[in-house]
Amino acid sequence: MCSPYCIVFGVINLRQGEIEGKRILEIGSCDVNGSLRPIIELQKPAEYIGVDVVEGPGVDMICNAEDILKRFGKESFDVVVSTELLEHVRGWRKVISNIKNICKVGGVMLITTRSRGFDYHGFPYDFWRYEAEDMKNIFSDCTIERLEKDKSVPGIFMKVKKPNDFAEKDLSRYELYSVIVNRRIKELEERDFRYFKKKYLRRQFLKEKAVKLLYKIYRSIFSKI
Repeated sequence: MCSPYCIVFGVINLRQGEIEGKRILEIGSCDVNGSLRPIIELQKPAEYIGVDVVEGPGVDMICNAEDILKRFGKESFDVVVSTELLEHVRGWRKVISNIKNICKVGGVMLITTRSRGFDYHGFPYDFWRYEAEDMKNIFSDCTIERLEKDKSVPGIFMKVKKPNDFAEKDLSRYELYSVIVNRRIKELEERDFRYFKKKYLRRQFLKEKAVKLLYKIYRSIFSKI
């Protein structure tokens, strides 16, 4: 999944020398509304593997993001691409750790995700929002080559490089903003989901009720014309 602005960011920031003859892994690769894959493949990588939890365009292998390190092993890829995925995985620490560790030393990671202010979008889940400061902290064990905000909607684009002296940062106590509870937390509890589901369903009910009311008003107005 990738927006037009995400594609532009990838085109500008992924150099041919970083891709040609290299192994590329894309996590969350199902092409729903665009993909970097066709552009990357023009630069002749040795291999491009797209993984996702569902079958679809751009998906070569079904695999959870939490399991990619176990599936492929440490330092298996020169480039790791993850666009519009991180907000959708509950265990964000595990997934980010996998991204860092599956990337080779000297390799690059290109990541895009959503920030606070972006609406809830469960496909099928939506948990977190990342700000620029979050990405700086979370990837402080890597070299951040490019970090910018999405100029169209709340979001973050980032390119980082895995350094020779990589020592993974402990994120176990780090708090991240969750759209489920509307505040920063370390972990989500099951009770949080029960409360959110009740609140979300009520909101949807009220929206539908408002739409029906507006429809009745419009019908009344136009019937008199």
